[in-house]
Amino acid sequence: MASANVLLLPEPGSGHLMSLIEAGKRLLARGGDGLTVTVLIVQPATPESASEVDSHVRRVAASASGLGIRFHHLPAVAPPTDCAGNLQEFKSRYMQLHAPHVRAAVAELGAAALVIDFFATAVIDAARELAVPTYVYFTSTAALLALTLRLPALAVDSDASDDGAVDVPGMPPVPAGSVPGFLGDKESPNYAWFVYHGRRFMDADGIVINTVDALEPGLLAAIAAGRCVPGRRAPPLYPIGPVIDHAVEASNEPCVRWLDAQPRASVVFLCFGSLGWFDRAKAHEVAAGLERSGHRFLWTLRGPPAAGSRHPTDANLDELLPAGFLERTEGRGLVWPTRAPQKEVLAHAAVGCFVTHCGWNSTLESMWHGVPLVPWPLYAEQHLNAFELVSVVGVAVAMEVDRERDNFVVAAELERAVRCVMGGGSEEEGAMAREKAMKMKAACRRAVEEGGSSYAALQRLRHAIRSGTTTCNGAAPPKETA
Repeated sequence: MASANVLLLPEPGSGHLMSLIEAGKRLLARGGDGLTVTVLIVQPATPESASEVDSHVRRVAASASGLGIRFHHLPAVAPPTDCAGNLQEFKSRYMQLHAPHVRAAVAELGAAALVIDFFATAVIDAARELAVPTYVYFTSTAALLALTLRLPALAVDSDASDDGAVDVPGMPPVPAGSVPGFLGDKESPNYAWFVYHGRRFMDADGIVINTVDALEPGLLAAIAAGRCVPGRRAPPLYPIGPVIDHAVEASNEPCVRWLDAQPRASVVFLCFGSLGWFDRAKAHEVAAGLERSGHRFLWTLRGPPAAGSRHPTDANLDELLPAGFLERTEGRGLVWPTRAPQKEVLAHAAVGCFVTHCGWNSTLESMWHGVPLVPWPLYAEQHLNAFELVSVVGVAVAMEVDRERDNFVVAAELERAVRCVMGGGSEEEGAMAREKAMKMKAACRRAVEEGGSSYAALQRLRHAIRSGTTTCNGAAPPKETA
């Protein structure tokens, strides 16, 4: 059987890039059914991000687990300069500008299929010109997918209630405070681009999504049944998650060695993703909440980005923490002022709770290891994720997060939520979250085993790619950027 080359087009952000590469590994696993995988690398818009992407690519290329994934660097493109801080607009337009180079790569490399990041739907037509089937890879939740599919209808005929809640098929009404910020203003270019993406998802030959049937059954069923787009059924869905690197390597980091000395399920782990950082006011509230909770903790604290960067710096603990905090909590707490090996920490038996920004990759890692959550959403779709994890999945205990004050949480809220999750069974809500997290751990692991739901979805995806069918619909991008 001749090999079939699958081209992957990730958006160059680390979370998107590594998730799609990991999905490529899944396609190639267990023989890959005669498939090969080539990743089309978009040069990031900043030197800092370019260095990060190069590091990821070198690591995968050198790794035996890379399974022979190949990389093809697309020509550099000048990024748009008039997005005025609208990140979703910037990502969408930047990917759109690569359409001619994507078409050239498809023609040069040959492709049985093109799998694109959900910010790259403007390149669908370039692939269609060469009759190449195109699949969208959705790195986030089925909840955000359902909302995005629903968005074109909501844009012209809002179903929002008087209190701003939004109807998303397959889940309870989403409160206004949990709607992603980039979807809160219909006049925003970010909103216009997500309306466009919602339309273009319907033109794809399939949607590959990083979730698990058992995590979001109602939402996946609602999407598949056509409840999100009036009069149209969605393209075939392939929930192949959790698409994370399951391998946990032994770590010699001092923070992991510190965990080795702690009792089982006794430590609260706080970590807020690659872009999460706290100022002095937030850090003081966290410190007070942790100190009053009485529980052990490992806190990854990052400082503000340097000028011109989005990435946090290593924290200056003397500047950020209250006087005497480290001395008063010595022995039961560790503040880690740089990036932590999150995967290894979540896998550690000493960790009993994860206070998190609710990025989807971090959430899936937590579910893989059965760790219940305390959501502290900061940006992107994280407020929607937090609502779903509390109200639908049931693996988290909510805190009151003040979006009007830059997602501020007072110490008493953190203390309450931590005690609830770590309380050892006295609080019903915390006990339910702990129990449900363990059930989701088992469900996630069953899903990727032979015969599991994600394993079966991956088999269906391989078969669809080998069969090579395509659709031919189209839509114009937002007028202001066409």
